[in-house]
Amino acid sequence: MSIHPTQSPEILIKNAACVLTMDDERRELRDEDILIGNGCIVEIGPNLDAPNGINTINAQGCLVTPGLVNTHHHLYQSLTRAVPGAQDALLFGWLQRLYPIWSSFGPEEMRVSALTGLAELALSGCTMTSDHLYLYPNGSRLEDTIDAAQEVGLRFHPTRGAMSIGESAGGLPPDHLVESETHILNDMIRLVDRWHDPQEGSMLRIGLAPCSPFSVSRDLMRDTALLARDKGVMLHTHLAENDEDVAYSLEKFGCRPGQYAEDLGWTGQDVWHAHCVKLDKQEIDLFARSGTGVAHCPCSNCRLGSGIAPIRKMRDAGVNVGLGVDGSASNDMANLAIEARQAMLLQRVNQGADAMSAREALEIATRGGADVLGRPECGRIAPGKRADIAIWDMNGIESAGSHDPAALLLSGPNMVRDLIVNGRQIVAEGQMLTINLKETISYQNRLARRLVI
Repeated sequence: MSIHPTQSPEILIKNAACVLTMDDERRELRDEDILIGNGCIVEIGPNLDAPNGINTINAQGCLVTPGLVNTHHHLYQSLTRAVPGAQDALLFGWLQRLYPIWSSFGPEEMRVSALTGLAELALSGCTMTSDHLYLYPNGSRLEDTIDAAQEVGLRFHPTRGAMSIGESAGGLPPDHLVESETHILNDMIRLVDRWHDPQEGSMLRIGLAPCSPFSVSRDLMRDTALLARDKGVMLHTHLAENDEDVAYSLEKFGCRPGQYAEDLGWTGQDVWHAHCVKLDKQEIDLFARSGTGVAHCPCSNCRLGSGIAPIRKMRDAGVNVGLGVDGSASNDMANLAIEARQAMLLQRVNQGADAMSAREALEIATRGGADVLGRPECGRIAPGKRADIAIWDMNGIESAGSHDPAALLLSGPNMVRDLIVNGRQIVAEGQMLTINLKETISYQNRLARRLVI
């Protein structure tokens, strides 16, 4: 089955104080309007006429940006925030604390946690997100998250993750959470054939994503890469997240993570890796040459004590970099605007105040993320591009006294006023239009209390 973008009613955004386009010229427009039709941006200019019956959004005093793009998440983890015993652990200990809790999840926990996580992203200005679901306990399926994304209305890139090596075979996850590699590959084929839509403007694309080098075999990594190329879909996994990760690669495989990835076919424009905190210069050059993308997750990397990813060096070398909030069990939040600010601040604290500007960090969060996910029709505000647009109210206390209306990450809100995805408004005046958020949160809290912690 293919899902195609729906025909959307036209929208006119009027009187935007500033439009930060992220187009090829990086134009910043003042006091202009944006006309939207059939899910695309039709025209940008001053004093555009409003056809009869059009939905008009007054953006006076507002900053308009492309919707933010989230390149790495684990939506199911929004049910396990701030778990005692995992709050102060490093990556491997954190996983070992949480695996037993996640093993009690079922389809409803997966669906509701995705609803909550997607709504949280939307309210922070995100219009397109990936998700990495790598465990499927008690009948859970990737469809649980797909259903949630269709209800919320975000552009969705779910990835069929997997774990195949349990503790008894030298892996990290408990044996009851791993799957046979034959089943994993067959389910990957089923999901791509059933759901993947490769068309421009697609609302749903499937990726293939074995969890990590320490939870799957080399054979599965290699076979997944071959399958992805055969099906024309993208590849995703965790790589070089912290010192433990690199030490594991050196001990088990006799090479660094970048060499491991290259040997198994995991480099190229159809691949993006999460974290990459510990990439060295040779690995950065490899990613730049091959067009391999990186999902930078600064808040999670701080929370787990993993380190500061060398994003400045990656960008200077030509690596495609996007942002990811990672799971809410390691970030505790899923606010992409805060993530972008954190990315900027970490590069500055590491390399100086001029290491990354607010505009560059916002570019990584919009255009950069769209490019990492292979979506050049998104992440920009320009005629013919998809109408994925965030409207930020700059009239509040956060921006009082600001001299730069485009400096969102320095002196602006971290929640949107309005959000448009594929020409459909899903947030208005800071409120979700597509789901009953109050009821969703209440239900999620009831589910969380039932989990054995």
